[in-house]
Amino acid sequence: MSDETLSRRHAWTIALLATFTMTVSQLDRQTLAVLAPTVTAALHISDSSYGWLGAAFSLAYLVSTPLAGRWIDAFGARRGLLPAVALWSAIAAGHALAPGFGSLFALRILLGIAESPSFPGAAQTIARTLPVADRPRGFGILFTGSSLGAILAPILATTMHARFGWRGAFVGTAMIGLAWIPLWLGATYSGAASRALDLRSESASRPSFRAVIAHEAVQRSLAMILLAAAPVTAFVLLWGAKYLASVHHLTQAAIGPRLIVPLVLFDLGAIVFGDLATRRARRLAARADLAPASASMHLVGAAALVCTVTLLPLANGPAIATWILGVAMAGAGGVFAIAVSDMMARIPASTTATAGGILAAGQSLSYIVVSPIIGYSVETRLGYVAPALMVAALALPACGIWMLWRAPSAADRRAT
Repeated sequence: MSDETLSRRHAWTIALLATFTMTVSQLDRQTLAVLAPTVTAALHISDSSYGWLGAAFSLAYLVSTPLAGRWIDAFGARRGLLPAVALWSAIAAGHALAPGFGSLFALRILLGIAESPSFPGAAQTIARTLPVADRPRGFGILFTGSSLGAILAPILATTMHARFGWRGAFVGTAMIGLAWIPLWLGATYSGAASRALDLRSESASRPSFRAVIAHEAVQRSLAMILLAAAPVTAFVLLWGAKYLASVHHLTQAAIGPRLIVPLVLFDLGAIVFGDLATRRARRLAARADLAPASASMHLVGAAALVCTVTLLPLANGPAIATWILGVAMAGAGGVFAIAVSDMMARIPASTTATAGGILAAGQSLSYIVVSPIIGYSVETRLGYVAPALMVAALALPACGIWMLWRAPSAADRRAT
C-alpha cells in the first residue's frame, strides 16, 4: 500500500482515538453533575443556582464551538485537539479549588471554552479518515465516546469521592485526559495519518461561516438535535443524579450505578441506529436518484419517537425511573448518530468541523434553556414531572420537521 493511503486498521485506530477524546471531554464535564448532591450541599448552592451552573458551561460551549470548528477546519484536528485536551484537563482539575458558586460558575465557563474543539475535531477526524460507507457507523461509535465518559464519571467520581472527598475526585478524573496525549501523538503523526488529517484544509476554498450555517443539511440536523436529542440528554446528564437523590432518596454512593444504565442504552442506540443507517445506505448506494437522507429518514423518525419515553410520572421507583430514562437516551443516541452522519454526507469536506461545531452549539443552546427550567421547576415545588413531559413532547415536532424538510441531494453537495 502506498504511504499516501491510510490502511483501514490505521483509519479505525485514529477514529477510536477521536472517540476517546469525547470520552475524556464528557468525563471532565460530567463529574460535577455526578457529585452535584454533595457539591451543592457543601458550597450551599441552591437548585436554581445549580441550574445556572449547567447553563454556564453550555453558554460558553454554545459561543465557542462554531469558532473552534472554524479553527479546526483551518488547521486540522491533528494539531488542534492536542492543546485543547491539555488545557481543559487543567481547568477540570481546578474545580477542586472552588470555594463557592461564583468561582465554580467561572470555571464552568472556562471549561466550556476549552472543550469546544472536542466534537468538531472528532467529527472532522471521522470524516477525513474513514471511507464514506463506514462513516455512519463511525459517527455512531463516536457518540459512544461521550456516553462512555458519562458512564465512567459516576464510577470514578463516586469511588474517588469516597476515598479523597469531592475535591480530590475532580483532580483524579481530570488526570485521565493526560493518558490520551501520547496515544494521539503516536497514531496521528505518521506520514499517511498526517496527510489524511491535514487534507483539504484549503482556507481559500472554504465556504464562509454564514454559508455553512445556511446550508439546509446543517439546519435540518440542527433542528433534530436541538428539539429531540439534546433535551433528553440535558435532563439525564445534568439532573439525573439530583432527580434520583431527591425523588427516590438514593445516596451519593447508590446513584453512580443507576446512572450507568441510561448511558449504556445511549451507546446501544447510537451504535444500532448508526449501523442500520450504514447498512441501508450501502443497499441503496447504486440508486443515484436517492439522496443519503432517504436511507435514514424512517430510522431517525423512529429514534425521535423513542425519545418520547421520558415519562417520569410513570416511575414509582428508582428501577423503573432508571429504565425510562435509559430508553429515552437510546432514542437520543440514535438521533445524534444519524443526524450527524446524514449532515456530513451533504456538506463540503472542508467544512466538517465548522458544521460539527454548529451542531454542538445547538446542543448547548438546548441545555441553556432546559437546565434553568428544570431548576426553577424543582425549586418552586413543581418537581420533575413538568420538565420531563416537556422534554418528551419536544421530540414529536422534531420528528415532523425531519420528515417534511427537503434534504439536499448529492448533486446539491457537489454544487456547493
